[in-house]
Amino acid sequence: MAWIVLVVSGILEAIWATALGKSDGFTKLGPSIVFGVAIVASMGGLAYAMRAIPVGTAYVVWVAIGAVGTVTYAMATGGEPFSIIKALLLAGIIGCVIGLKVVS
Repeated sequence: MAWIVLVVSGILEAIWATALGKSDGFTKLGPSIVFGVAIVASMGGLAYAMRAIPVGTAYVVWVAIGAVGTVTYAMATGGEPFSIIKALLLAGIIGCVIGLKVVS
């Protein structure tokens, strides 16, 4: 259960990071509300997951899901240019996280 919560929390990290960028310095209400709700839920889920998963492993998985999700969303929506090198580097991050899960 902790791993499921951690993955969802990582997805929420990508959501709050994207919403933060769209909030225009918290001047836009909708994205600012999404940011606030998502960050509280994301941090709460991370804290819950850390009760069963070692801190280092949980944190790196959470950050990796958030980072890969944020960049992938930005590339998919045209907010950031796509490149094969970026895609390979993102795949490398995913591979490293899977490796951490395997050895922990």
